[in-house]
Amino acid sequence: MRVLMVSWEYPPVVIGGLGRHVHALATELAAAGHDVVVLTRHPAGSDATTHPTSDATDEGVRVLRVAEDPAHLEFTRDMVAWTLAMGHAMVRAALTRVGGWRPDVVHAHDWLVAHPAIALADVLGVPLVATIHATEAGRFNGWLSSRTSRQVHSTEWWLANRADTVVTCSAAMRAEVAELFDLDPEPIAVLHNGIEPRGWRVPRRRVAAARERYGPGGGPLLLYFGRLEYEKGVHDLVAALPRIRRAHPGTRLLVAGTGTATELLDDAVRAHRVRRSVDFLGHLPDADLAALLSAVDAVVLPSRYEPFGIVALEAAAAGAPLVASRAGGLGDIVVDGVSGVSFPPGDVPALARAVGSVLADPAAARRRARTARTRLGAEFDWTRIAAGTADVYARTEAGGPQELPRPKIPSGNVFGRR
Repeated sequence: MRVLMVSWEYPPVVIGGLGRHVHALATELAAAGHDVVVLTRHPAGSDATTHPTSDATDEGVRVLRVAEDPAHLEFTRDMVAWTLAMGHAMVRAALTRVGGWRPDVVHAHDWLVAHPAIALADVLGVPLVATIHATEAGRFNGWLSSRTSRQVHSTEWWLANRADTVVTCSAAMRAEVAELFDLDPEPIAVLHNGIEPRGWRVPRRRVAAARERYGPGGGPLLLYFGRLEYEKGVHDLVAALPRIRRAHPGTRLLVAGTGTATELLDDAVRAHRVRRSVDFLGHLPDADLAALLSAVDAVVLPSRYEPFGIVALEAAAAGAPLVASRAGGLGDIVVDGVSGVSFPPGDVPALARAVGSVLADPAAARRRARTARTRLGAEFDWTRIAAGTADVYARTEAGGPQELPRPKIPSGNVFGRR
């Protein structure tokens, strides 16, 4: 099939897990013989002089990467306007630069590309598949208090209702999307994120070097890695650290990643008096991260909201014992007592007990880690996921252009049950 994927991130422009997802899916589909074009963008803040629109083939995928428009727009300050401008640039590039190539399907990844994906599907008369990777309401626990949040939510609703097929990455996300966007959950396809396990194994000497560097005192090492955002719950892990250290003296917490919650976490380590027991490592190259994952006693993922949790797959691929909340898709990956230890999101005492159980019985933790790694090939293999995606493409029929009303947004919590 000829597939046009539309995504606001694609390597080397990677903001979170979405960029890695689209890259893995696109390259796997191309390897299976499909003709894949990815419509994406250059880094934010660039322009047509520094980063002109480019059209190149990489790993079997044709990547059409658009330049930003001349208007002085910034994503952090003018998010909706910036997103609209990006969409306009994508539409112009797709209609003027792909020549006689015509897709059999348009695949949109998240609300930021709703406008160009819908426009192109309408103009070309082809089916529109939309993967909803996360929701604005989910990130804010059902509250859409700001004007921007309401705008994002309504755009998500538009994309989900215009799409001929909606895809989510977990059963929990399917239920969330159905509830938020007034959809029947039955037709929503669930296709997990995947991982290639081989790249996460590193030589023992590098693991030993990482252990010596970050835990020279010999005490237990805990690691969180990923984006530093409120919904990731890292502040809950910091709050649990004093309890953990009382039971397991010398325990240190390593935090790898960047994000908007840096100030929140700085305040948390001071409030809980654990500043000397927490190291903020910033962004780590993949090779360094892989060595650290193999060196720590546990990877802790305390998310309050998590549509899927690809970092859990990466930790499992490296063989690290997992402690994770049961938020969203993490519950699909970390089966309590089987492939890791889980706890209710936001429950600090339960988090501390879960970490303590791993540190108290390293042999059991290693057995669970082996089980988690074994599951990767059976349930989270990109070849299977790409084949499932191709099946979705094949059975999706074009519904044609639609004019939809604005969704009604409750003044209270949009979930109604929280």
